[in-house]
Amino acid sequence: MKRSLEQRLQDGPVICGEGYLFELERRGYLQAGSFVPEVALDNPQALKQTYRDYMLAGSDVVLAFTYNGHREKMRIIGKEELLEPLNRQAIRLAKEVAAEHPEEEALVAGNISNTNLFNPDDPESIEKTRSMFAEMISWCKEEGVDFVNGETFYYYEEALIALEEIQKQDLPAVITFGLMGENILRDGYEVEEACRLLKEKGALVVGMNCFRGPATMQPYVEKIRNTVDGYVGALPIPYRTTEEHPTFFNLPDGGCSCCIPTETTFPTSLDPLYTNRYELAEWAKEAHSIGVNYLGLCCGASPSMLREVAETVGRTAVNSTYSPDMEKHFLFGKDDSLQDHITEYKTKA
Repeated sequence: MKRSLEQRLQDGPVICGEGYLFELERRGYLQAGSFVPEVALDNPQALKQTYRDYMLAGSDVVLAFTYNGHREKMRIIGKEELLEPLNRQAIRLAKEVAAEHPEEEALVAGNISNTNLFNPDDPESIEKTRSMFAEMISWCKEEGVDFVNGETFYYYEEALIALEEIQKQDLPAVITFGLMGENILRDGYEVEEACRLLKEKGALVVGMNCFRGPATMQPYVEKIRNTVDGYVGALPIPYRTTEEHPTFFNLPDGGCSCCIPTETTFPTSLDPLYTNRYELAEWAKEAHSIGVNYLGLCCGASPSMLREVAETVGRTAVNSTYSPDMEKHFLFGKDDSLQDHITEYKTKA
């Protein structure tokens, strides 16, 4: 029988693979800029394969790809009539893939996110935000998700609305914040205080996701862990953010030899700024050691990166059989059958 999210958290760390947004853009099935998950309707097989790749790389959760699949985004691209079909299709595809897991059926999470509409000084925007969350979560409930992931909130008050609407549907809630470059939420809350408040109001997991790489997320994750009595989540982006440039929105690339067409390296010129999988492993080891329970990666992450995180915290993924092993590499291997005149040349290759 499939264990619930809470049961899995009690048994050990839970791995959640995010990052579909950048991955599907990289694979050619999603438009950078608008970043609306139309792939659920336009190319369902591409979305299923992406779900599958992250699940087999170690994710305990198949997260329905409805990030930015809310009414405001659909309005901007002139396709509001596709809102409900997109949401239901993304969840149904996630359920199909979750059932494929050869060991234990994966959890299926509904997904709501920052609306980019919320304004704490505008009562109308607050009501619109609540309505948008309510309709998406009602579809999650009807489609039978295991929990709802509310993510990338940069206003505490918006995250609170998300939690309230999730609770109205009697579903467990994971709520994570995206902390921008001023190191404080947009409505003045410290992220650790916001997490504490949400935990006290009933969120199962609280923490951070997106915007920041391991180096600039982890100090705030530690503050959350020291403040919150309960399960803590952390899902950084795999980019080398710095104290001077704490998010990926304004990361510079001094080595670029061309004039890029966008004002910043975000979102389509970030490639040289990646962390490697071993840096992510070091982060995962540190996060796990301080008691982070819900670990994963966000925008930019590949399945192989997620697998490294899973293996670092003691998990074996279905696709761990494909983890790196240089033993038989023609230059760098140490197998006795390799040719000495080739392996000795490795420093000159």
